Amino acid sequence: MKNILSLVCALALMGCKESLPVITPTLVTEKTPHDSDDPAIWINPNDPAKSIIFGTDKDETNGGVYAFDLDGKIIPEKSIVGVSYPNNVDVEYGFQLNDSTATDILVFTEREKHQVRVFSVPDMTELDNGGFKVFEDETNVEMKRPMGVSVYKNPETAEISFIVSRKEGPKQGYLHQYALASDSLGVSATLSRKFGTFSGQKEIEAIAVDDALGYVYYSDEGVGIRKYHANPSKGDEEIALFGGEHFKEDIEGIAIATYDNGEGFLIVSNQQDHSFNVFKRGDNTYVKTINLGTKETDGCDVITVALGPKYPKGLFVSMNDEQDFFYHELGTLMLAE
Repeated sequence: MKNILSLVCALALMGCKESLPVITPTLVTEKTPHDSDDPAIWINPNDPAKSIIFGTDKDETNGGVYAFDLDGKIIPEKSIVGVSYPNNVDVEYGFQLNDSTATDILVFTEREKHQVRVFSVPDMTELDNGGFKVFEDETNVEMKRPMGVSVYKNPETAEISFIVSRKEGPKQGYLHQYALASDSLGVSATLSRKFGTFSGQKEIEAIAVDDALGYVYYSDEGVGIRKYHANPSKGDEEIALFGGEHFKEDIEGIAIATYDNGEGFLIVSNQQDHSFNVFKRGDNTYVKTINLGTKETDGCDVITVALGPKYPKGLFVSMNDEQDFFYHELGTLMLAE
């Protein structure tokens, strides 16, 4: 009887998920040439309606990081092509190049060259002299191939670093964190720590950093979402592992919707369920599951400020497994309900 009741409950849960209403996207972008994966939103400080969405397109020889406007059209002059398997992408604001000059930056992994790339935004100038090699002390080539990346800006010191995951890695120290700095010789990336537990199941790709609260989250795809301090000086002890029971199979992209006083939400792709699970930013408790109409979503990103009249409450962008990205005006997700 107990087994029968368990089966009935499981089937009922599946039925509920299948019946979730689709929240129709505000628009769908133009298609990329190969294999879309992960987006990042850059807010234009002078005119938010001219903000840019960057999206990776995976190919071993002619991959790209494509720039899209808020109408979903590709901006050729802001796009970076000829990249060897760009995987994940992130942006950060106010990287100090020298005493008088700061720039926003675009950071993405170039998997087949075992490196991370850094460009200025919006002028798209290369800052990395061809790329920063990562996982250099590994002898196993599979453990040198970067996948996920997220950028952390320390709100107290304004120092910027990036945290990167890889295709394969050990059960401890799966993630590496590199400090970015700039001097008269140019921009450098220096390894500051190795951290992060891995279950040994599947892989770790998605990473997201909450600058304001100082946490980094990553998807241990087979078991749950892991939470650590983003600042290396606060130690490498795991703070929490949560959410795994709400996912069908792979736990993928993480987006953090931030509001004042620590309020907000984590929105995490439930890839094989073609849905997203929402958790509270404060205590990481489960809120609900939403269906945005995407298929097999890898990466996603969100901002909570207005981007012109089309996106008055902000924008959520998610990868769709048909070489494109979905834009949802953030208010349509009804996160707080």
